[in-house]
Amino acid sequence: MTDVLEPAEKDAPEKEEPAPILLPPAMLLSRVAEHVYWAGRYLERAEGTARLVKTHTELFVDLPRSVGIGWAPLLAVTGSQEAFDSGYDKVTEDDVVAFLLAEPSNQGSVATCIEQARENLRVTRGLLPRRMWEVANETRQWVHVSAVAGCARGSRMMWTEEVIRRCLTVGGTAASTMSRDLTYAFLEVGRLVERADMTSRVLDVQAGILMTSGDDLPRAYRDLTWMAMLRSVGGEQMYRRQMGGVISAPATIQFLLRDTAFPRSVDHCLTWVANLLIGIPNSSAALAACHDAQRLLLSVWPSELDLDGIHQCVDDLQLAFGRLHDELAASYFPEPAADSAPA
Repeated sequence: MTDVLEPAEKDAPEKEEPAPILLPPAMLLSRVAEHVYWAGRYLERAEGTARLVKTHTELFVDLPRSVGIGWAPLLAVTGSQEAFDSGYDKVTEDDVVAFLLAEPSNQGSVATCIEQARENLRVTRGLLPRRMWEVANETRQWVHVSAVAGCARGSRMMWTEEVIRRCLTVGGTAASTMSRDLTYAFLEVGRLVERADMTSRVLDVQAGILMTSGDDLPRAYRDLTWMAMLRSVGGEQMYRRQMGGVISAPATIQFLLRDTAFPRSVDHCLTWVANLLIGIPNSSAALAACHDAQRLLLSVWPSELDLDGIHQCVDDLQLAFGRLHDELAASYFPEPAADSAPA
């Protein structure tokens, strides 16, 4: 019996694969890159400041008055001592908290950072997931009406926790729904540079307080204070997993500076900044500045650092972060940088 082919199958010509559509590489205006970069920095700064105030309030309530924990360290961590002194006579709890959370004239306050982040996202919202912009806009409106009431100790914990939750929602939306393009790269670079900066500041100021008090603090209070420092960067649970339950100065310094798995360590932040810069055109100068900061970090031996060594290490890192920001601004941002803030 002879096989019979269907006419359609017999006469059908060979189908050719359609040629792929080659799109030109996506470009990003320098002004847009600057707005997105600062949106990332401001969101991270708002979250970090809220977390600092929250954990310091918990520590202040837990420790006895005789320990002498004050509120000046928060001004040192945020680099706002001079701005605070220009408007206030004494360092009191109410004034420091209001200055850091709700003061519109303070460029580093939570309220101002949320306002600036929202404005930078507003002018670039066409490149962002709609939900990301909506959450940022809702957060700005909520902070505008609730910040002053949120400064009171009775409502401060819930208010700062809500700020942290909303900032994480914005970041989570970007991480889960944004294409990994230049817009995402600049958003992440800004967030990571700010995060590394905040972690180093927390380590410098808080470790200085702890190591200065030394044996004057009972062991239980000293451990509580070290843990509060880790909580201020969201690292208490991860520290326990990595280092065990024993608290020590060298282990804490090692964790915050050099732990490659913890996303808020300085090493982790710089590694990811370098990875992102590799995918951005013309990044050689910024990438070299990032590598310089990494080499500086690798030259540090946490087990050998005393108080002076920590201060010197953090000062050197701060200068390295400043050079990294300057290279980013020189390479990608327009002049003058009207919407920028001190790095």
